[in-house]
Amino acid sequence: MKPFRERNPVVIGAISIAVLALLLVGGFRAQDLPLIGGGDTYYANFSEAGGVKVGDEVRIAGVRVGAVESIELDGNQVRVGFRIKTESQFGPTSRADLKVKTLLGDMFLAIEPAGSGQMEEGATIPRERTSSPYDVVEAFEGLAETAGDIDTDQLAQSLTVLADLTRNTPEEFQGALEGVSALSANVAEKNDQINSLLQNLDRVSTVLDDRDEDIIELMRDADVLFQALVARRDAVNRLLVSTSQLSRELTALVQDTEADLQPALESLEETLDVLNKNEDNIDDSLRLMAPFYRVFANTLGTGPWFDIYIQNLPPVPDLLNGGGLG
Repeated sequence: MKPFRERNPVVIGAISIAVLALLLVGGFRAQDLPLIGGGDTYYANFSEAGGVKVGDEVRIAGVRVGAVESIELDGNQVRVGFRIKTESQFGPTSRADLKVKTLLGDMFLAIEPAGSGQMEEGATIPRERTSSPYDVVEAFEGLAETAGDIDTDQLAQSLTVLADLTRNTPEEFQGALEGVSALSANVAEKNDQINSLLQNLDRVSTVLDDRDEDIIELMRDADVLFQALVARRDAVNRLLVSTSQLSRELTALVQDTEADLQPALESLEETLDVLNKNEDNIDDSLRLMAPFYRVFANTLGTGPWFDIYIQNLPPVPDLLNGGGLG
């Protein structure tokens, strides 16, 4: 292989310049690359730019889905190009609105989906379906129409009164403005959390939409249950009244028989004390009575006579028949 230092420096320089040029072009057009940029580009015509800038957010239902890519003048209107980087669905009759993002004047482009299907890539939303937060032309036209009706003397008096009111409170007024600015900055910093909240709300609404039949069936079952409870209301009421009456009767019975039960319980307690003290004697008696009951049962177990005999006694002689003792 030929060493690098022996190669033609002109060729190497040309290749290096070409590579650098490609890298430079790729850096400026990185958003168009499939792996870095991605997404589809669309356009919208506005009567006035409304303070929107390249890089401002594009939102659908409050969720960030892309960014503004270009802003250019197209005749008597402003043509805004934006790229959607997510798989968001919005129909061909969707509209676009420029809205205020923060109190400091940050803007964003809001897409309101409409129509069936998906808008074709590169399509333009016409001026009739767009709006700006304010229109400079209309503002100046309105100013020209109303300037002649302004009472200059009353306006001067109002400004004088306003100056008198704010002359002694510059620090408080400045603090109020700083508080409003801090609030706006805080809202802007929490933008990601707000987007996450909106996305979660979208998921919840999707789940509820998917389970609408189950929810309706649950409500129907609950309605059947409530109807059954209403139908059984009288029975449940009677049961509760009877239970309450039974409780009162039992309480009265216990209270009425308390005087009679107390001596009986005391006597029973004394009897139990006596039995506990003679527990050993009772055990011995039961143990000794077992052989007696066994012999007694054998004696009377053959009928209405005794079945016994006595050992070591001679037989009784049969004197009537002449028998003897022999």
